[in-house]
Amino acid sequence: MVNPHHILSKNCHGANAHPVEWRVSDTPVGYPQAVAEMERRVAAIRAGDAPECVWLLEHPPLYTAGTSARPDDLLSPDRFPVYSTGRGGQYTYHGPGQRIAYVMLDLTHRGKDIGAYVHALEDWVMATLSVFGVKGETRKGRVGVWVTRGGCGTRREDKIAAIGVRVRRWVTYHGISLNVNPELEHYSGIVPCGVNNHGVTSLTGLGKSVTMDEVDAVLRARFEACLGPVG
Repeated sequence: MVNPHHILSKNCHGANAHPVEWRVSDTPVGYPQAVAEMERRVAAIRAGDAPECVWLLEHPPLYTAGTSARPDDLLSPDRFPVYSTGRGGQYTYHGPGQRIAYVMLDLTHRGKDIGAYVHALEDWVMATLSVFGVKGETRKGRVGVWVTRGGCGTRREDKIAAIGVRVRRWVTYHGISLNVNPELEHYSGIVPCGVNNHGVTSLTGLGKSVTMDEVDAVLRARFEACLGPVG
């Protein structure tokens, strides 16, 4: 369920605001290319030369290191390319079967509250998962979205979505990664997000047969309720 306290303002767009642009890349996008394109778009949004944007894509297999990454958490440094990034967080994996949503919004029109924005991203993921019969949850001190698995004596929590954001002059970029059907073994090369006593899972791992197009449709349908107006 969407937390109403996490919804960004719906009443602060100017009359001439453009609709949020939705962009979908059908083939994997290299990480340096994606970052360069986000940097350009953020500058254009800040200058008033381009509308806000949600970019849905996949990456080839790679690891990224956030601003809090610890070197010891990179267990297999030679397995996949490793990229340092300005987003918050620690190490994470990106690869085919994982839906990346890079969210470029102007928070000057949506309330200048980065904490509320991060919570709104979490709510967006949880609202999306609920459509597929999955209960996503957040945990204090652990950014991202988790699912509880097993019963008495076998209970565990697995991460199904990571969140890492960067904000430049109140324009956001980076965003979320939701595991649809990635190769989960690829996570073994890192300590995901610095948490070594929990696992990772995916919609497929939870027995949900869901296509990327279906995920995209729900992400788009649930966006405004969590993150504010789309134009």
